[in-house]
Amino acid sequence: MFNLLSEPLVTIQKDDGSSVLACLPETFTLLMNDEVLAFPALRPHQRHSWHAFLVQLAAMAIHQAGVSEPPADAAAWAHLVRGLTPEFPDDEPWRLVVDDITKPAFMQAPASSSDKLQEYKSTVGTPDRLDILVTSKNHDVKSSIASSSDVDDWIFALISLQTSEGFSGAGNYGISRMNGGLGCRPAFSITPTTRPGIHFRRDVSALMERRERLLDDYPLRDGGASLLWTHSWDGTKVESFTLRDLDPFYIEICRRIRMRAVRGDSLHAIRATSKSARIDSKALNGRTGDPWTPINGKEGKSLTLAGGGFTYKRTADYLTPGDWQPPLLFEPTAAERASPKDMQLVARGVVRGQGKTEGYHERIIPLKAKTIGAFGRPRGVEELGDIARDRINQVGTVQRILRHAVWTFAAGGKMEGVADEHRDRANPWANKLDETVDVSFFEDLQDEFVQGDQDERVRIRNQWLLGVVNQARELLRQAEDALPCPAIQRHRARVRAESVFEVRMRGNNGLPWLFERRGDEK
Repeated sequence: MFNLLSEPLVTIQKDDGSSVLACLPETFTLLMNDEVLAFPALRPHQRHSWHAFLVQLAAMAIHQAGVSEPPADAAAWAHLVRGLTPEFPDDEPWRLVVDDITKPAFMQAPASSSDKLQEYKSTVGTPDRLDILVTSKNHDVKSSIASSSDVDDWIFALISLQTSEGFSGAGNYGISRMNGGLGCRPAFSITPTTRPGIHFRRDVSALMERRERLLDDYPLRDGGASLLWTHSWDGTKVESFTLRDLDPFYIEICRRIRMRAVRGDSLHAIRATSKSARIDSKALNGRTGDPWTPINGKEGKSLTLAGGGFTYKRTADYLTPGDWQPPLLFEPTAAERASPKDMQLVARGVVRGQGKTEGYHERIIPLKAKTIGAFGRPRGVEELGDIARDRINQVGTVQRILRHAVWTFAAGGKMEGVADEHRDRANPWANKLDETVDVSFFEDLQDEFVQGDQDERVRIRNQWLLGVVNQARELLRQAEDALPCPAIQRHRARVRAESVFEVRMRGNNGLPWLFERRGDEK
C-alpha cells in the first residue's frame, strides 16, 4: 500500500504553474530534466532532509548498478532503486504501509517477531507531530494542525524525522550525523542554481566523484549497510551498527515507527522507544562522512548551528581555512573550477535547544566564477579567508567605536564612570550595524577578492569601509534621536558622542588611513 516506486504520491509543481503527482522514479526523472519548480507539501525545514535523501539514494543506486550516468527515464530509475532491495520482490521497503511488522516498510524497520507490535504504544495522528520541530509555546510552528494531510506530508515528515532528529527524551535517540543529541544536521553545498533539479544533479555527480575519498577518510565500508530500515530492529544495543558496518552513502533511521492506514487512505503512525541508538555514534561527535556538514578539525566535532543561524561572521568561519573543514559538497568539481559561470552557496540548518527547536535558518550566497576557481587552489581559499577575517575585524573596530559613542550620549555626555545600563543601551545599535553589513558582506568580499591589482583591492576595501563608517555614523544619529536623555543635557551629550566617534575613528586604534587625504570631512 502506498508504493513510492509505482504510485504517484509526491506532488510536484512545474514551471507553468501546473501540478502533477509522481512516484519516486518519476520524481528522479523530472529532477534530472529540471522540470521541478517546487514540492508544495515540503516545509522549509524539511528541504535538506528531502534533498539529501534523494541525492544519497540516487548515488547509491547508480553506484551499485555499476552505471556511469544517471538513467534518463522513470522505468530505468525504478530498476536501479529496486536493485538496492532485491530480497524484497514485493517492494516492502518502498511501501509507506506494510501491516506485517516483521517486514520493512518505507523508512520503517521490521521487528524480529509480531509480538513486538505491543511495544508500539504511542499513536501519532498528524505528520507535523511526527516531524522534528518541537516548540516551547506552540506558537513558532503550531503542532498537530495537519489534521487533513496528503500522503506526501507523511513521506516528508518521516524522512525528516528519521534522518534529522536528535535526542528527545528517554528511549528516543537521535541520528548519527550530528554532534550529540542536541546538535543538528546542517548543510552546505554549492550549486549553479537553487532549482531543485539542478541542485540534485550537481550533488549526485559530485558525491559519486568523491566516494573513494569518503572511504579513505572515514571507517566506512564499501558494500556496507546502506538502507538501514531494511534491517530488523527491536531497539536493543546489540543491534546497533557501527560506522564500519555502513556504506559511505548510508541513509539512516533513528526511531522505531510504523505507519498504519484506516478507512483506506487515512494515515497515522505508531511508535516505540529504544534501549539504544540505531548507530553507535556517541564517540564520533558527528564525524560520519556526511558530505554536507563541516567538521571542526581542532575539536573533532561536526558543526552544531548556534542561535542566529548563518550570520556572515559564522559562515565565513565555517567555510574558510581555520578551525573548520568545509564539507565535500562545498568543494567545486574540476569542471566547476574551470567554468566561467557563477554559482551559489546554499546553507541550511535547524537550531536545536533543550526540548525545543530555536528556528530554521537558510542562507543563499552568490559566488563569482573567479571565487569558485580559486577554491581549487589551497592558497586561494586561504587568501579569501584572510580577507574575510580582516574585514570582520575592521567591522568590529567600527562597532566598538559606535558602541562607545552611543553610551556616551546615553550617559548624558559623561566620559567616565558610565553606568552599565547606559553601556547596555549601546548594544542594539552595534548589532544593527552588524545586520547592515551582513546583507552584502559576501558580495562585497568577493569584489575585492577577484581583483588581481593590489591598488584596486585597496581602493575597493577603503570604499567599502567608508560605507560601513557612514552607516555607523547614521546609526549614532538615530540613537541620539531615539534614546532618552534629559533635555538640559541633550546638546552636550550629542556633541560629546559625535566627538568620541570622529576622534576615535581617526585615532591609532581606529581606521586612520581612511581619513588621511580627506581632512576631517564626514
